[in-house]
Amino acid sequence: MTQVGEGQEAEESSPAVVTLGAPTVGELLAERYELVEHINNDSAGRLVWRGVDVVLRRPVAVVLRYPGGDSATEMLQAAVAASRVIHPNLVGVYDAIDEDDRAYVVREWVDGQSLRELVAADGPLDPARATAIGNAVASALAAVHATGMVHGNLHPGTVMISDDGRVVVADARTDGADSQENDLRAVGGVLYFALTGHWPHGEAPLHGATAGHGRAALPDAVRDASGSIAAPRQVRAGVPAYLDDLTMDLLDPEIAPPSSDVLSAELSRLDIPADEQFLEQAGPLRFTADPGEEPSPLAAAGGRKVALGVAGLLVVALVGLFVGISVLGGGDDDAKEPVAQPTNSAPATGGSTEAAAPVRKLTVSDVRIIDPESGDRAEVRNAEKVIDGSDDEGWETQTYRNNGKFGGLKKGMGVWIDLGAPHTVKSLQATLSSTGASAELRAGTNGEFPSTSKGDKDLVAAYPTVIGQPFEDHDGTKMTFNGFDPAQKYQYLLFWITELPKKDDGSGWKIGVQEITVQGS
Repeated sequence: MTQVGEGQEAEESSPAVVTLGAPTVGELLAERYELVEHINNDSAGRLVWRGVDVVLRRPVAVVLRYPGGDSATEMLQAAVAASRVIHPNLVGVYDAIDEDDRAYVVREWVDGQSLRELVAADGPLDPARATAIGNAVASALAAVHATGMVHGNLHPGTVMISDDGRVVVADARTDGADSQENDLRAVGGVLYFALTGHWPHGEAPLHGATAGHGRAALPDAVRDASGSIAAPRQVRAGVPAYLDDLTMDLLDPEIAPPSSDVLSAELSRLDIPADEQFLEQAGPLRFTADPGEEPSPLAAAGGRKVALGVAGLLVVALVGLFVGISVLGGGDDDAKEPVAQPTNSAPATGGSTEAAAPVRKLTVSDVRIIDPESGDRAEVRNAEKVIDGSDDEGWETQTYRNNGKFGGLKKGMGVWIDLGAPHTVKSLQATLSSTGASAELRAGTNGEFPSTSKGDKDLVAAYPTVIGQPFEDHDGTKMTFNGFDPAQKYQYLLFWITELPKKDDGSGWKIGVQEITVQGS
């Protein structure tokens, strides 16, 4: 169903909306905007129409309020302010007109549905999609906050997902009743709703919202006897620890939220396509850092550190069992007292376990080409291009004429990587210029070899450990090695090419290494 958002939150003090003289299909506003279909009335009682800009021949949404004048001042001011911020995750505002007896705002038409409707229809979202939506919302807020303004009306009804997957935020307000901090708390609410289907501000509606309007009408979060909300991981299975912690941090009034640009950067880092295998289930991100390493931006802003002992884990397990029974309708005794659910902020008891360090892209401190069987060293240049962050340029071999095994002249060539210090490594991904190459990944403990043919030969001999399975005549351009021992730390790695692919024109054998990325902690 085509939607344009649920509009602004109405308050008890909002004046009654007069609809006498309401427009009709085909009416032309401002000699430009033709009304096509009445869609609905938003939560503030304004009329939402689908229209057409007859000058530019594009669909538009027209939001009308009766009367205009003073009663429409806030709506028009919000529209004017919003029109000054252009961002792909913000609904574009095209026009704002006050005709005294009525006022209307003309904005971008969005074919899609609100987050509220999406979750109501399909249930809570998977963590990857929730992260992507949170990333888009935070990015939009960062653009708004950069101008010194606030959005002030962020909730699942004003977060729109178009039919082509674009996420946009609509219907800002400028009545001075909000702050940038509250916008950031609302991002936590949006993440919580996307993950659980519940709105965490239900018992304390923001901005004076009343029952039946916008956010206050959403299902309230699961709460314990003291009113504290249950963390997303306590409501449903499969929510990663890092996303659970981030969401609860944003909702915790005792933890100062990061700025919107920092939050946007952090969610962008976590918003990784499903086909990239760096974020494995075995290694959830946590917003803490190993001593001496650069922390995540959110860790600097005050991240949550959770340490649960054996007793704490048993409590969580029992609570999860009772919640599951309750949700599935187990038990018939309505007189039983509800089970209190602990929150992430509950103090740890008993022993403690270290929070897993965040998985991130590791910095490569040194890189060079290893060519142990070459006299002229002509192919060892441009090693730095494999870690420049771009797939457009890289290092490449010469063209070998006889066969894929370097013309019978060499056993192999490779790229040596120094991570600067020992790290727990999750994966290494090499992006190649073409398919058909064979390669393996090796690890060593010594990096003190000179960049000479003999030094390279000694280095290869000193790197006997093969990580995971080699790739033979690989049919892709990306090789991902993830067979690292989680109990071991690595500093020196060697991406070792054993066979070259044939060039498309058949003139010889050659490969380029466009980029190498290492993920770990």
